Amino acid sequence: MENTPVTDPARSEELRQRVLADMPRVIDELVELARIPSVSMTTFDQEPVRRSAEATAELLRGVGMEVEIVAEGGAPAVIGTLPAPEGAPTVLLYAHHDVQPPGDPAEWDSPAFEPTRRGDRLFGRGCADDKAGVLAHVAALRAHDGRPPVGVTVFVEGEEEFGSESLPVILERHGDRLACDAIVLADSANWKVGVPALTTSLRGMVRVELILSTLSHSVHSGMYGGPAMDALTAFSRLVASLHDEHGDVAVDGLVTDPVTDLPMEEADFRAEAGMLEGSELVGSGSLPARLWGKPTASLIGLDAPRVDEASNTLVASVRGALSFRLAPSQDPQEAYAAIERHLREHAPWGARLEISLADSGSGFSAEATGPAYDAAREAFAESWGADAVDVGLGGSIPFIAMFSERFPEASILVTGVEDPDTRAHGANESLHLGEFERVCVAEALLLEKLGTARG
Repeated sequence: MENTPVTDPARSEELRQRVLADMPRVIDELVELARIPSVSMTTFDQEPVRRSAEATAELLRGVGMEVEIVAEGGAPAVIGTLPAPEGAPTVLLYAHHDVQPPGDPAEWDSPAFEPTRRGDRLFGRGCADDKAGVLAHVAALRAHDGRPPVGVTVFVEGEEEFGSESLPVILERHGDRLACDAIVLADSANWKVGVPALTTSLRGMVRVELILSTLSHSVHSGMYGGPAMDALTAFSRLVASLHDEHGDVAVDGLVTDPVTDLPMEEADFRAEAGMLEGSELVGSGSLPARLWGKPTASLIGLDAPRVDEASNTLVASVRGALSFRLAPSQDPQEAYAAIERHLREHAPWGARLEISLADSGSGFSAEATGPAYDAAREAFAESWGADAVDVGLGGSIPFIAMFSERFPEASILVTGVEDPDTRAHGANESLHLGEFERVCVAEALLLEKLGTARG
């Protein structure tokens, strides 16, 4: 794709009206898909994940695609294809149909898997992340009557929320069917309601599991406490070493990347993050720098006695999980080596450590130039009536690095259906229906524009 994309205004308006007329059906289909509790974590029942894949496949067949469900040792993924017209590029549209666990039902205002509309938002697990991405692709293809001016492959993954472990095998065995000139990944967020965004950088990630032991067995805290240290206190001291007094990560070898410094109001961030009154922001630099370009370290899991079950005992051993977000340019293996070195050097009082790498993923940084990006920016501006901004994202999407390596010549457009109030992964996840409509219009326009950008 080398030419600047041009779209006839009448054609753009026709596509817009087709999407708008179809939105009631699209939302109904999203509700039905989101009712399926497709949590791909293997401790959950996997039958709903299979059912979600089948429902996704049926939606793609409905727009005329040739569809196959593939499972290469993991959760089922769905591949749908429409061949390219002569001389036209092929676009890969990505989404995922698996979801995060619902969490504590008491934290939800309505059941997690009973999508509920309140005002201009649809609440429910997966309504935004990322089953709305699936339906955005369906809506865009329907606007073209299943005959877009480009070849289209839709790839809907089934285990994105838990590491995409089988994705390398899928790429190895089915990569020829996924070959493309541009990738549209509908799994990110817009800047705010009314302002679209292209995500041009993503942080990488490393997840570490460790077991810290100070005793061969737990003992009476009164008889042995003092000279002997319990593992839970030692673990707490070790975790505290990961940050300096300002809250910046203090692990030598983790790097910081420069980022686009968009204006971000502290009050807005505090409200969106749900920070308690009096709770301080940590770290240094601008908010975008802290969110997109700097590393983070978080304790995300701990196996230790529950308060209601605790006795006056020195705990012998503690198991914990640490999540690190990395600057987009950082190699995850180099980061893990630095993290392991830090943990061993800072283990207090001779505590014994067992450390393992549980998961990792590379970051992503795009130049964001060329015909595909031009087409996306034009499509967004037409749909929203506002120019798109380039943003970073603090989260990680391992799929991107894998596809970038497999198809190095493909332009990667990271778009999304979320907004700052979506609460993806949390209780009361929701989708702003007005933004969703604009996303669907924009993708229909994007396919049209990519069809005109031919070399």
